[in-house]
Amino acid sequence: MSALQTEGTSTDKTDKKRSDKLGDKNDLRIKAIENGTVIDHITAGQALNVISILGGGENFTNTVSIVMNAGSSRGDKDVVKIEGRELTEKEVNAISLISPKATVNIIRDFEVIEKRKIQTPDYVCGIVRCINPNCITNSEPIESKFAVAADEKVKSLVLRCVFCESVMTEELIQFIE
Repeated sequence: MSALQTEGTSTDKTDKKRSDKLGDKNDLRIKAIENGTVIDHITAGQALNVISILGGGENFTNTVSIVMNAGSSRGDKDVVKIEGRELTEKEVNAISLISPKATVNIIRDFEVIEKRKIQTPDYVCGIVRCINPNCITNSEPIESKFAVAADEKVKSLVLRCVFCESVMTEELIQFIE
C-alpha cells in the first residue's frame, strides 16, 4: 500500500473528531409533524407566497416550518409544513396558480395517509381579484371567476375573467385576502 492509500491517517482521525464535535449541526432537519400538511415541490422562491395564501401573519397560530431553495433531483424547491391543519380545496387551487407542480401530503399520526399532486383547475372562484378596476367583481358583491389556461409561449398560466374578459399572467395575480 502506498503512503497515499494508508488507512487511519491523522487526517482521517481529525475529520472524525471534527464530525463528532459538530454532531447534529451538519444534519439539521425539520422534525416530523404528528398531524397536518406538507406542501412539497413548491416552485423555488414561492414558499412565502404559499404562507400568504394560507393566511400567514399575526393571526396564524399553527406551527409552520419552511425550507426554501432546497436541492432535489428535480431542481431547487421549497417545502412548507403546517402542523394541525389540512388545506381546503380553495387553498390548494390558489397554490396551484403559483406552483402547479407542488404536491400535498396529509399527515396523521406521523404517517403520510394521502399524497397527491396539485391539479390546476379549469376555473378558480373567489381566489383572485380582477385587475380591471371597472370589472363588476370589483364594485359589486359578486365572487370573481377566472378560466385558467396554460400559455405555451410565455410558459405561464393565464387567467381570463369570465365577467370582463381581462387576462392576467402569474406575475399579475392578486389574491383576495
